[in-house]
This record gives sequence, C-alpha cells and structure tokens, in this order.
Amino acid sequence: MATATAPIPAARAPTRKAVWVGRILSGLLILFLLMDGSMKLVPLQIVIDTSRDLAWPVDPATLRMLGALLIGSTLLYAWPRTSVLGAILITAYLGGAIATHARIGSPLFSHVLFGVYLGVMAWAGLWLRAPRLRALLPLVR
Repeated sequence: MATATAPIPAARAPTRKAVWVGRILSGLLILFLLMDGSMKLVPLQIVIDTSRDLAWPVDPATLRMLGALLIGSTLLYAWPRTSVLGAILITAYLGGAIATHARIGSPLFSHVLFGVYLGVMAWAGLWLRAPRLRALLPLVR
C-alpha cells in the first residue's frame, strides 16, 4: 500500500532581523571553525600539545586531515546551496569532539558541551536564514 507524502508547506519568509541574526551566528561560527581548522593544517604547537592531552595521534598527517575535514565542512556550510550538507558534516565532526572530551573526563559545561553549543549555533544560524529549512523544521505547527 503506497502512501503519498504531504508536500512541505511554504514557510513564512524570515524577517530581516532574523536573517541578519542568522548571518551573524553563521559568520561567527564560520570564522571560528576556519581558524580552528587552519591551526590544525600548520600544525601549531598548541594543537600538538592539546591533541596529546586528548589522547589523539600527534603526527602532522592526522592533524592536517582533521583540519582539512573541518575546513571543507565549514566551506560547504558557508555556501548557501550546500549549507545543510555542511551543517550535517560539522555536526558529525563536533560529535567526535564531544565524545573525545567525554571519554577523557573533561569538565562538562566548558569542554564536553562546547561542541553542542557550536552545533546549536550552526543549526540556529542556518534555520534563521534559510526559509526552506524553516518549512522543513518548524518550531510550531
């Protein structure tokens, strides 16, 4: 028995203020993640030391791979046509960071949940500036 799926209802166009808040949230996140990824590409000594503290491999190839993954995901998020894919990939990357901090017993609110804060920032920024996402994920029906 086949069932028809209901079309996604058209969302109200976001207000100018909502769009700007979304752009600001997304912009801040993009700048932060590009900086973080760039630090891994070099890799700076602070990245090597932190990776060692987190029980991650400290070889430059691993750090560069993580930096490239983060920068690539962030660039996909920054481009409007691929922003949802970028948000999904960033969320996955942040999930690994959350798991790493939980595994070693880092402080909950400042370290473990930092990835959650960034993920909420990514999706909130995208939701505020993308009418199609607002239609797909309405806060209320």
